Amino acid sequence: QVQLVESGGGLVQPGGSLRLSCAASGFIFSNYHMGWYRQAPGKQRELVARFNTYGTLMYAVSVRGRFTISRDNAKNTIYLGMSSLKPEDTAVYYCNANRQSLDYWGQGTQVTVSS
Repeated sequence: QVQLVESGGGLVQPGGSLRLSCAASGFIFSNYHMGWYRQAPGKQRELVARFNTYGTLMYAVSVRGRFTISRDNAKNTIYLGMSSLKPEDTAVYYCNANRQSLDYWGQGTQVTVSS
């Protein structure tokens, strides 16, 4: 059974930092492209950061220089380090695993940036 379990969300002040984690199980982690998406109220889900099985990284323009995606294949876990957070980063953040037509999602973790 495939599972993606996110953690690490919360309330943070503008300019603050958070690190999200996504623990994966039930599939061969290293065979999948892994990434983070987010969805703000009233908006479509959007890509935040992603890397493929070849190690190529991709970041949304809005988070470049502030967010860092990483993975630990030994722990079947990916991370999203977020710094210099802005109110517009407020959203539910989702972990995604993708391989060809297979697409798996976590339940999401809320990140709220507010003073």
